[in-house]
Amino acid sequence: MSDSFSSLGQATAVPSIKDLSQPLASGKGWMKFVGIVSIIHGALIALSIIGLVIAWLPIWMGLLLMRSANAIERAQLSGDADALKESLAKLRTYFVVLGVLILVGIVISAVYFMFFGAMIATMIRNGSFPH
Repeated sequence: MSDSFSSLGQATAVPSIKDLSQPLASGKGWMKFVGIVSIIHGALIALSIIGLVIAWLPIWMGLLLMRSANAIERAQLSGDADALKESLAKLRTYFVVLGVLILVGIVISAVYFMFFGAMIATMIRNGSFPH
């Protein structure tokens, strides 16, 4: 089975920065697309009063993706190791923030289900909706 990145696993030659950045650089268009959509999503969230409090998160995450895509493009074109390192650092930050948001969402969902589960249990026990 042939892989377009199979040359990266060969121990005979030290891969260049261009070779190392190629797998990520091949997805830079999608990174930019998701970054732009995230920024637009944040701007739309900011239109509501409550959304002003959290709108910075998707905007920041979109900017992280855009900067990562630009840095990986620089690394791919010029072989700049610092640009590769910058791109990977921005991606790391993006995924850490995304992971924290997922964990917060799981906790909020669990609290939500416990609250409504208790409400349903009360309704079943009393035979009516509590006032």
